[in-house]
Amino acid sequence: MASTGVNYSRSPSDSDMYRGGEKAPVGDEKHAPAYDPDVEGRRASSSSSSLKVGDQTHRKLKARHIQLIGIGGTIGTALYVQIGRGLMNGGPGSLFLAFTIWCFFILAVTLSMAEMVTYLPISSPFIRFAGRFVDDAFGVAAGWNFFVFEAALVPFEIVACNVIIRFWSDVVPTGAIIAITLVLYALINVMAVKWYGETEFWAALGKVLLIIGLIIFTFISMLGGNPEGDRYGFRYWKNPGAFAELYKTGSLGRFLGFLQCLIQASFTIAGPDYVSMAAGEAENPRKVMPRAFNAVFYRLTTFFVLGSLCVGINVPYNDPEMTAAFKNDLPGAAASPYVSAMNRLKIGVLPHIVNAMVLASAFSAGNSYVYCASRSLFGLALEGKAPKVLTKCTKQGVPIYCVLVVLLIALLSFLQLSSGSAVVLQWFVNLVTASQLINFSVMNFTYICFYKAMKAQGLDRNTLPYTAILQPYAAYFGLVGTFVMTFVGGYTVFLPGNWDVPTFLFSYMMIFVFPILFFGWKFIKKTKWMKPEEVDLYEGVAEIEEYTRNYVPAPYRNNFVKYFDKIFS
Repeated sequence: MASTGVNYSRSPSDSDMYRGGEKAPVGDEKHAPAYDPDVEGRRASSSSSSLKVGDQTHRKLKARHIQLIGIGGTIGTALYVQIGRGLMNGGPGSLFLAFTIWCFFILAVTLSMAEMVTYLPISSPFIRFAGRFVDDAFGVAAGWNFFVFEAALVPFEIVACNVIIRFWSDVVPTGAIIAITLVLYALINVMAVKWYGETEFWAALGKVLLIIGLIIFTFISMLGGNPEGDRYGFRYWKNPGAFAELYKTGSLGRFLGFLQCLIQASFTIAGPDYVSMAAGEAENPRKVMPRAFNAVFYRLTTFFVLGSLCVGINVPYNDPEMTAAFKNDLPGAAASPYVSAMNRLKIGVLPHIVNAMVLASAFSAGNSYVYCASRSLFGLALEGKAPKVLTKCTKQGVPIYCVLVVLLIALLSFLQLSSGSAVVLQWFVNLVTASQLINFSVMNFTYICFYKAMKAQGLDRNTLPYTAILQPYAAYFGLVGTFVMTFVGGYTVFLPGNWDVPTFLFSYMMIFVFPILFFGWKFIKKTKWMKPEEVDLYEGVAEIEEYTRNYVPAPYRNNFVKYFDKIFS
């Protein structure tokens, strides 16, 4: 795996930390653990808590778990099925360019989060950093925005699982499918976090194998390795063409098609937010987290960029079967460009395999949303921005009440039982689609404040365990791009003849809610916008330093697990 200019081996000691040019303690005295001479040389248990008073979560997630959680939370049905809608809107050239360009903005977010999270790997990091490095009210708005976004996507994915199963048969009642999915999510998420990580690892690994398999399928079949012997290559880039017109004709129509593909990419490609949410439960995070951020970014970039290229190779943007499948809302993988290509080439078994893997992808994505939503709510509770009872954890380190709250929200998936209510559920999901871009903007802005605080307080970035390249310029680049795209997402409502009040509200509601949360909390709690010299850069650092010094990895259970750990280390 290529490096991004990061030194993984160095972990700063207390003597590395300076404030205002003078040596200062790494953490405030009231937060630093009492000195124990027996600590030195003692093995640091991998079940150590997340280094925060009241945080009872356990550090059980290995590098492979975190990487696959990041991949699993990002790769869903969008990469296999919904990407076909982008192909129809913009054509193969626009789709490939849009996904490639958006990866640069995701890189900016990744670099910003990696540096902060590796310095202080705590539960719900970007939410708590927003409050700590910017303004307490900013953290409240960021936290609740992320929680609502993740929680709303859980019932969406449960409904998706039901629809995907309909690809084969509608014998099993909808209510039974929803209930079974909810029970499985509950069982997986109330177990010890290492078992959640293990489950998500294997589910997400299936997604990786599927997209790799589809890329290989594309390469072989385009060169004539198919039952029809059709060596089609890049035929569909020439006829009907690489760039489709949307809404308008000529250059403006092609630009609008590209813009629609860029909007789809901005809502589809993620990763750093899911990786960061696992920081408080990661084993040896100073070593694991930088590699996890880098690996997830490179792998996701490869999958999404090549995936966007492959669908444009396999089918034309005006493919009648794919167009009809989207128009008639056919279930499961029926609308997938890959399935359309397989049917055209008379390949009979692969569509069912693709649908099975798409089902696993939807289930895995929902599982990740339950985890991230519960951990974001837990982080809010730790900071006093949600009821204190939500900080309660089981003996296995699971924030049980937070998980239950998310599962209660997931009961909205039963709205699928009524066709009218299902429409309401889709409205609810659309209401928070801008939230992800708001999250990315928050991450970049928080890093800029973090960077300014380090500079004002004399904290040398070279002493950090992870020093990201291109900073702070990458953060500014990411902030501008994600902030602008937040407003672009619903642009179609402003086109002549397209004005619709519900569509406008569903596209932009969270943009209005975020400042309401911010100013509301600021007014009630009289919070203060932090000046760079006032930001607390040191609370909790002493604890993670001690954990890092004393960490000794647990022995492997068997060579099979050891092999997988080394692949993803």
